[in-house]
Amino acid sequence: MAKVFFDKERCKGCELCITACPKKIIVLSQEVNSLGLHPAVLTDGSKCTGCGFCFLVCPDLVVTVSREENSNG
Repeated sequence: MAKVFFDKERCKGCELCITACPKKIIVLSQEVNSLGLHPAVLTDGSKCTGCGFCFLVCPDLVVTVSREENSNG
């Protein structure tokens, strides 16, 4: 299982992560951050595979990908 976090205050809404996501589960928020920009948000975290494409394309290091290791030996 993977978890993706976006630093909404640093995100400038460039949409590179949206384009890179193979599951198409990243969108721009309807809300604005303190910069007056619409940050990226995850629509359905349960569908995230943790591929890290969003992390790799983000020019501002806004994305954090966390993967849980399988404990089934």
